[in-house]
Formats: sequence, structure tokens, C-alpha cells
Amino acid sequence: MATRLIDTHPHIISPDTARYPVTPLGGKRSAWSEKRPCDFAGLVAQMDAAGVDKAAIVHSSTTYGYNADYVADAIAAHRDRFAGVFSVDVLAQDAPERIRHWLARGLDGLRLFAAGSTVKARQDWIADPATYPAWQCCADLGVSVALSIRQEAIPHLVDVMTRYPSVRIIVDHLLLSPIEDGPPYAASAPLFSLADYPQVFLKLTTNNVRRAADGLATAESFFGKLASVFGSERICWGSNFPNEEGTLAQQVDEARAALAFLPEADRHNIFCGTAMTLYPVLADTVAA
Repeated sequence: MATRLIDTHPHIISPDTARYPVTPLGGKRSAWSEKRPCDFAGLVAQMDAAGVDKAAIVHSSTTYGYNADYVADAIAAHRDRFAGVFSVDVLAQDAPERIRHWLARGLDGLRLFAAGSTVKARQDWIADPATYPAWQCCADLGVSVALSIRQEAIPHLVDVMTRYPSVRIIVDHLLLSPIEDGPPYAASAPLFSLADYPQVFLKLTTNNVRRAADGLATAESFFGKLASVFGSERICWGSNFPNEEGTLAQQVDEARAALAFLPEADRHNIFCGTAMTLYPVLADTVAA
């Protein structure tokens, strides 16, 4: 029996730029949001076609900056199926207030975009003392925090985690850690070192699936080590649709094929169970 599916990393882009102005983080809009935009209705259709039960929609910072109005408006009447992940400027004095604002709008988690397609700046700001009130707010309110970072940011992440050990951290895209060297994946040692921190969860996305056979790597050896080192209960799947090319159904098929070697219980955790831990609203009506 196929496990249920919860997508922890789709994005939506509105065609209504008057109501939802394009104000990308860093001033540069992501290319995918222009080439392959998908609005909320389109995402629902893609999910239905792919057999995806629920999703935590990740606000597109590279389209809308810190304004998550579109995600909040889109899911307002669909809380039985969707969670929403927002962004705020955690260096700003009003960061805790903004976190509470988006929670009050019905969103569920925070994402910090410190490295990605349009952001190349230093990543040490995630541990700047100016961010401490925001981190404390997340600790107080039980907000899961997803981070788009690379391995170079790990020392700064460790600083944050040491100060706020109760905050659940979701590492997006497995840090895009290098795996071409193959087993035992020494180049990804920094990624595996994060297993020592129980608050760390990993988000395995289509990008990782499509890179799983690069160089000497294989999906079985790399993802198998991830599941062994971290435990599948700390790994969740996210499509990154429509950032990644192809239909959502294609991305689901690729992920299922790449993880087919894992026991059913592990696949359940990765495709469904871990998402419920990170975003409890998604567990309300989803059968285990």
C-alpha cells in the first residue's frame, strides 16, 4: 500500500501582481518564478494529479520578499489540507512582532533564506545577536524554522542551536551538500555532523533526488546513510515545485523510486510522518 504524501516544499506565484506585488529578496527575482509560475489553484490541481494529500506551502522570498500575503490568503479557507511557511527579516527590531503577525494570519512556520539562487551574501547573520529576539520568539511559540543555507553556515547554525535548543530546525535541500565522492561521503561530513543535534530535521527535495547518482553516489548509499545516521523520523520530503522542472506527479514518482529501497516505515516517515511533527496542523485529519 502506498504511503500517504505530504509535500513540505511547494511554492505558489500569483498572476495578480497588483494585489501581490513582486518585491524579491535582494532585489532579484528568481528565474523559475517567471518561467514556471504556478498559482494556488494550479498547485491544488497538480497535487490531486500526483496523489499528494497535503502540503506546507513555502512562501517565495525571491518573489515576494517578506510579504507572505499570498500564501496566507490562499490557504485561509483550506486549513484542512495546507500549512503555510512565511519569512521575516529576523535582523529587524520588529521581527517577533512580524512572526506573531503571520501566525495570526494562519501561517505555521518560519523560513530564513540565507543562501540560494538569488542570494550570495554571507550566512553568518543567522546567528547575529540582533536575531536573538526572533529565535526566542520561535522557541516560546513552538515555531519550526526552515533554513536555506549551505555547509559553510553550520558553525553559525550550531551557535543558534546551542542558545535555543528547543527550536526545531529544518535544513532545506540537505544543504546541497556535495556527494560526488561517493561512500562514505566524506565531503558531506558537515551535514552528517548535524545528527548530533536532536532538534535538526532534514528536508530531502527533488534537487537532491536528481543529484543522487552524481559521480560515485547512488540513491541507495546516500539516502540510506541519511536514514541510518539521522533516523527517518527526522527526514521529510519536499518537491520544490515549480522551482524544479517537471510536473509534481513526475517529482513524486522520482522520489518514490529513489527511496523504494527503504523499509515501509521509513518511507512513511519521510513522505508523511515527519511533516506532521514539524507542522502539527497537517496531522489533524491525516491517517497514520
